[in-house]
Amino acid sequence: MSVEQIPPAAKHIVIVGGGYVGMYTALRLQRRMRRELRRGEVAVTVIDPQSYMTYQPFLPEAAAGNLEPRHVVAPLRRVLRRCRVLNGHVVGVSAERRVVRVHPAGSDPGPEGWDGVGTGSGTHVQEVPYDRLVIALGSISRTLPIPGLAECGIGFKTVEEAIYLRNHVLHQLDIAASNDDPEVRRRALTFVFVGGGFAGVEALAELEDMAKDACRWYPTVRHEDMRWMMVEAADRILPEVGPEMGNWTVEALRGRGIEVKLGTLLKSAEGGRIVLSDGEEFDAGTLVWTAGVKPHPMLKDTDLPLDDKGRVKATAELTVEGLPDVYAAGDNARVPDLSGFGEFTAPNAQHAVRQARTLGDNLAADLRGKPRKAYKHAYVGSVASLGLHKGVANVYGLKLRGLVAWFMHRTYHLSRMPTVNRKFRVTLDWTLALFFRREIVSLGELSSPRAEFELATERRPGKG
Repeated sequence: MSVEQIPPAAKHIVIVGGGYVGMYTALRLQRRMRRELRRGEVAVTVIDPQSYMTYQPFLPEAAAGNLEPRHVVAPLRRVLRRCRVLNGHVVGVSAERRVVRVHPAGSDPGPEGWDGVGTGSGTHVQEVPYDRLVIALGSISRTLPIPGLAECGIGFKTVEEAIYLRNHVLHQLDIAASNDDPEVRRRALTFVFVGGGFAGVEALAELEDMAKDACRWYPTVRHEDMRWMMVEAADRILPEVGPEMGNWTVEALRGRGIEVKLGTLLKSAEGGRIVLSDGEEFDAGTLVWTAGVKPHPMLKDTDLPLDDKGRVKATAELTVEGLPDVYAAGDNARVPDLSGFGEFTAPNAQHAVRQARTLGDNLAADLRGKPRKAYKHAYVGSVASLGLHKGVANVYGLKLRGLVAWFMHRTYHLSRMPTVNRKFRVTLDWTLALFFRREIVSLGELSSPRAEFELATERRPGKG
């Protein structure tokens, strides 16, 4: 069966989202329903704006230059060879009509709502019918209406953001090394991270480690000249590793000269002027926002049952409440926690990957007339990297720190990385890093690649 054509008689499974849940569910279906897919009895379509899945736990290492950014993503078309991959933005779902509404890649969305097809120039909406639907949209950064945040801040959920931050931090060192104005230098060398979860702590620790290493090539910039700060509204960081290891992490970061402000809020960031709730004000050239996530906002444009947080209400069997032909898992789903750890499962990669396996098995069982199984998985613990050869872990109650925890972090996430190809490439990156220093080249022009060409084609008086 060609992955681009769907046989009329095939049972059509549509997976909305190509992240953890989306890709791993499709991968599970490829293995569980190999014969049905080959004979054209079942067809699977994965819809996502991107053509790859990002393995987010490796983003900090990609940002720090320990890993090649392309090696932390898995190409959907290569991994899901028996599935159809449709690139586009899902703008609505009608469970009543059993269709998904999509703006394919390259079309102009235009101004539109759920009841219309848009009025913008070139607008094109494609309706994709389904027999079974999987909601795997995941989450986006949860922001607050803080003055200046939208203009000055950046998140840390995508490989594009990781690449940008790496180039940006190195460019700030270039600015400091090229200026003798103390105010310009101070601003360039001030880096603020808001949010003390995994993303914030690991991103800050890895980038600070990289910048410290890069200082050897900047004679006029010392490590002591840089100011790295973490701002967290709660009274601790990394709650997943427990209070003891969270406190140890705070002390470890402070021991490296990183300021950790607990119980503190960001009040304003207008013009790069950071104002904190404790009254401190200063200029910063870098502001990274990692203060939590929220379900994808597109869910509001569906007729699916949502809870007060905007998550799809799911059963323990990962079907949507009242809709046995619709499934949901991951960050965008409220899944009951049968392990007793909490009322609902936490929005993390560990649950997402395991839920995807159960979801794929249940989908296959449904199509074969077999009973579904409930998802139950006890949270085994967490690991976090704090830079090269530094880490913290709490696994099955075993508390580890330093080199051992760092090695466990790498080993665990390497085992979860999809495809042998990507596992090998990541391992090769780590091996080469043992013999060669990190690159310190800033490719800031990547964020505006046409600037040079536009300058070359600019019409000047008396020319052309």
